[in-house]
Amino acid sequence: MENHIKDISCYYPDKVITNHSLLDEFPKLKLKELTRLTGVYQRHICAENETSVDMAIRAAEKLFSTSSTKKEDIDYIIFCSAGGDYITPASACIIHNQLGLPSDCGAFDFNQGCTGYIYGLSMADSLISAGNAKNILLITSEAISKTIHAKDSSNRAIFGDAATASIITKRNSDSISGGFTFGTDGSKYDRIIIKNGRERFPLPKYAETDRVDNYGNARNDANFYMDGSEVFNFSVTKAPELVSKLLRKSNLRFEDIDYFIFHQANQIILETLGKKLKIPNEKLIIEIANTGNTVSSTIPIALHNSLEKGIIKNGDTILLAGFGVGFSWGGTIFTL
Repeated sequence: MENHIKDISCYYPDKVITNHSLLDEFPKLKLKELTRLTGVYQRHICAENETSVDMAIRAAEKLFSTSSTKKEDIDYIIFCSAGGDYITPASACIIHNQLGLPSDCGAFDFNQGCTGYIYGLSMADSLISAGNAKNILLITSEAISKTIHAKDSSNRAIFGDAATASIITKRNSDSISGGFTFGTDGSKYDRIIIKNGRERFPLPKYAETDRVDNYGNARNDANFYMDGSEVFNFSVTKAPELVSKLLRKSNLRFEDIDYFIFHQANQIILETLGKKLKIPNEKLIIEIANTGNTVSSTIPIALHNSLEKGIIKNGDTILLAGFGVGFSWGGTIFTL
């Protein structure tokens, strides 16, 4: 990435669901085993009338309250979410209005799930490098809890709601930049899916009654579905290949990377990647305990929290890698 992530902020809804709260709802839940595999102890959940757009606005307002970049400096908004207030118009336009940004500002949405932050960085990087923008507001926001069945204990245990806002701006000094690497296996598009609700299977025509899977989780094609074993196999196979390609493309060695930030899918996937790649524990960032898997927001949350804790510092070389919905994967290496 040629340009610079100047600032990041995070927003979490007020409502918190702990693992013990889940146990009250699902008494047969194996809490100790669940926590060990997911690495999640609690997650934030949107209020009934709170949307991904609401969270996006709050994350952005928080960002502008501390950043030296002001609202009038922003000339592009990129909004990543699987949700949004309406089918049309683009939610980025609503966010633009609510934030009171300048009229000479581009705005668009895209939906890329777990690789969303990487795709957003790539688009922001390209827009700035092409001279089409100077200061880009990149927002990720996922209210995934609204799509998960109330009786789906497995996915409710993993996922949480959150939003992040980042300012991407031109870098004024030389740094390590390896560009971006992407990949797609669209043949497995249905392994993570909300099937009903758009043009192929519109609601309510294709609404159906609940069914229960082999693990006792309620399923419905209008709700979020994930094939956990397929996602695990995909993640621990593609992520190491992605790391190798990124290092070759950047002409770097493994030891040149100060920190690895992968999509925070769950604890067991991150630990497996660490072992397969022989990443020292102190270089592998795991930030999932208090938020859960927040989809497109996991990477910026992990980066933000590591900066806040003083783990990652300016001058460090960071490898970011996302993988998930689609199936898609993508990554980049840069000097902070």
